[in-house]
Amino acid sequence: MSTVIQTNLMSTEEYLQGELVSEVKHELIDGYAYAMAGAHANHERISINISAEFSMHLKNLPCEPFGSDMKVKAGLNFFYPDLSVVCDFDESQPYYTEAPVIIVEVLSKSTRKTDQTIKRRAYLNLPSLQEYVLIEQDFVDVEVIRRSEGWQSKHYYLDDKVTFESMELTLPVVDIYHRVHNEDMLEFLTKEAES
Repeated sequence: MSTVIQTNLMSTEEYLQGELVSEVKHELIDGYAYAMAGAHANHERISINISAEFSMHLKNLPCEPFGSDMKVKAGLNFFYPDLSVVCDFDESQPYYTEAPVIIVEVLSKSTRKTDQTIKRRAYLNLPSLQEYVLIEQDFVDVEVIRRSEGWQSKHYYLDDKVTFESMELTLPVVDIYHRVHNEDMLEFLTKEAES
């Protein structure tokens, strides 16, 4: 999480109005706005890979994916997940959703703790949410937490395929990490080149 940008509690209305004119995105957590930092290249690669797969799969279906510019309202908090899928978008609130079925966060050293604690607690309380996905960028690990499995974590690695049950899509983990430069991927690509 980045540094808090104000010292007074901010109302939802103040936050939403401020985001419309701000050049920097902020997340609202417990009444405080936090500026969001830029992303590493691996973060962007993972986000684009999974977004492209979700977009193609959902192309002719009622659910639609949203990238990191769409806010998710969870209780009184507002977050910018890396990817969310919404099946019943409320057009009366075009700048955020309260009804994602899947939320994906790509983890980094600076965001891991927030994504695994504050955001996790908030997201899992959303009645619409079916799956929360946490993807490491510094090594290969896709964690999927499903409502259908009592919110128990399951981890997927390079030789695995992961199924996003709420949208009936199965992807090889290696496709999620396409072009990602981390130690696990470099080792995997070296072994593939040798065989």
